[in-house]
Amino acid sequence: LIVGYCTLKGKRSTSSNQIEATVNVELEIYLRGVNTTSDEPLFKKDEETFITIRNVPYTKLKIKDVKYDKRKTIVPTINPKKPYILINDDTVPYQYDYLVKVVDSAKITKDGDAVVGGNKVKIGLPITLEGAKYKLNGVISNVIASPEPTNNVHEDLDKYTKINQDVH
Repeated sequence: LIVGYCTLKGKRSTSSNQIEATVNVELEIYLRGVNTTSDEPLFKKDEETFITIRNVPYTKLKIKDVKYDKRKTIVPTINPKKPYILINDDTVPYQYDYLVKVVDSAKITKDGDAVVGGNKVKIGLPITLEGAKYKLNGVISNVIASPEPTNNVHEDLDKYTKINQDVH
């Protein structure tokens, strides 16, 4: 009863009081050292992939962009202006690094954090991508908020942008 009374009178903060805006976010997911002998990329633009955040299944999200490259290694050089070069690592011929960008809507808290599927998403958060031919673990490498909030309250996004600029 005490908790209910405090919530009703505004003395206790609830999750609905913490939400500033709802915006679209792009999550960049980095998958390092993916082993595959297929010549085709595992992820394709405009397809859907099912994601799991913190071992909790979430939903299917649309893939906005995919970048991938063979695994690289650093080779030192004698040139002082360019002390190293990157070349393909031939010791692991079937290993690739992927950068997959997916899109979802997120709630922005007063602290400036994006909340997706009940989880605050930040750089470094482990995430699993699953499709018909793959189930791979990666990490969120970037969270990009859309310039237009989905609730059409632009001042909410201005607050979020200001918070992000203060942090950086």
